[in-house]
Amino acid sequence: MTMNFLIYGAGALGQALGCMLASDGNQVTLILRDRFVETIRANGLSVTGIFGDYHVAADALTLTTSITGIEGSQYDAILLTTKSYDTRAAAEDLASLQHCNCPVVSMQNGCGNIEQLIELLGPERSFGARVITGFEITRPALVTITVSADAIHLGAGVGSTIPRQATAIAGAIARAGLPCIAVEDVHQSLFAKLLYNCALNPLGAVLGVNYGALADASETRAIMDGIIEETFGVVSAMGAKLPWQDPEQYKTYFYETLIPATYDHRPSMLQDLEQSKPTELKALIGYVSKHGKTHKIETPYCDLLGGLIRFKERH
Repeated sequence: MTMNFLIYGAGALGQALGCMLASDGNQVTLILRDRFVETIRANGLSVTGIFGDYHVAADALTLTTSITGIEGSQYDAILLTTKSYDTRAAAEDLASLQHCNCPVVSMQNGCGNIEQLIELLGPERSFGARVITGFEITRPALVTITVSADAIHLGAGVGSTIPRQATAIAGAIARAGLPCIAVEDVHQSLFAKLLYNCALNPLGAVLGVNYGALADASETRAIMDGIIEETFGVVSAMGAKLPWQDPEQYKTYFYETLIPATYDHRPSMLQDLEQSKPTELKALIGYVSKHGKTHKIETPYCDLLGGLIRFKERH
């Protein structure tokens, strides 16, 4: 069964999803920046990398730079792939779509995004997904999937069951060629990714290296160990469930499974800084620092790295 998708904020992840879903016969509308539109209209959209090669002609996609003109359209699902600092503006935009009550799936980095969707769109429509795969726009209209540590986990923002819509969306993404499963507790998956992302993304951005280089040096491993311990402590204090009993058990999984699978990946924060863009600091180590204060847990590693990233953003 094919579906009708709107992908809002189509950068590397959104364009890859759009290309692969359209290649499988789904209807796809991409809301993306103006600089991408002309190239895709001229060349179509392609994906290459670890999950194979895909290509769709431009006429297989609907391309737009805003929701103007699609207000009355009906979709089976909306995939939200903006940066985390654009979540509220995007949710307000989507709330203005008339006659559209389909699920909205946050596929973004960090934590706190689903909560904003729930506030503006309601709990029934608010879904989340954990993506632990690397996507890069290697040239205009070509996205390369570089690494992947696990399938996408997709689920409802509220509740402990798997809704029919989550199963349908996950199934469509998986059939299109990107591994994806529906899960009962997407928040557990998102907090697990928070552990991974906080340990690697900001430190790699400050030092300008890939993930594997951080694990290869004892000095940076010690820093990552500290970040993992802080993040694990804060998440546990928030009452969230994690798949590991303690930080030590997670570190074994982190160094033996996750790092090898994503060894060559360059941090998204590093790419943002190189392009003079704001980073997703607030949704990552900033999230840990904020909730650490709430629960009276000290987070010196996260606080220090947060300060360094903010300095680099300003300069």
